[in-house]
Amino acid sequence: MSDVMFDDRQDGGRRLAALLVERGLGEGGRSEGARGLGGGGQVVVLGLPRGGVPVAAEVAAALRAPLDVIVVRKLGFPFHPEMAMGAIGEGGVRVLDEDLVRRFAVSREEVAAVERAEAGALADRVARFRGDRPRLDLTGRTAVIVDDGIATGATASAAAHVARALGAARVVVAAPVGAPDAVLRVEGADEVVCVGQPEDFAAVGAHYRTFGQTPDEEVAEILARTRRAEVPR
Repeated sequence: MSDVMFDDRQDGGRRLAALLVERGLGEGGRSEGARGLGGGGQVVVLGLPRGGVPVAAEVAAALRAPLDVIVVRKLGFPFHPEMAMGAIGEGGVRVLDEDLVRRFAVSREEVAAVERAEAGALADRVARFRGDRPRLDLTGRTAVIVDDGIATGATASAAAHVARALGAARVVVAAPVGAPDAVLRVEGADEVVCVGQPEDFAAVGAHYRTFGQTPDEEVAEILARTRRAEVPR
């Protein structure tokens, strides 16, 4: 078993937040230019629904930065939906691992069918989590994209490209744990930060003692609670 282990997503988020502060993201939501993650002005923390949002909430609280979601959808193989061949995100962003598609002989028609199905789910999730609330403006800011783990890099890559397309000056992808090869495959980010990258990585959940599914209701509640806390008294 790997020596990287977290009690739950909240524990992972707190430990990730401590590392980010150490690497140059200080309190008050501003990056410290003299240290590794500096540049890009004010910090915005973006959680990947669903499991990344509880982690991101801990990071946002520690950095005193605003929290929002960044919505992407994994493009799973037709014969194995849990295995990603790519991902799509807000703003029409699309990332596809062409090598995997060729290796497993997935046709263009099959890719298109998966993408159509996931596009509908993407729009539904944006409406569910954000509603009529406008997304946070990323223009000129440092976007810290947080997930509970990086297993393939496809979803993180899509999110990074989305943040860049929305005007982020700097993009940091962060997670408590990541597969070493997947971390290297993340595209579109200026830096990828993980508390641990175990060589024996098998699945994200294997590195958490408690790793249940995060319901949509929990994501919505976290975002609502964070918004209430940001309202001036």
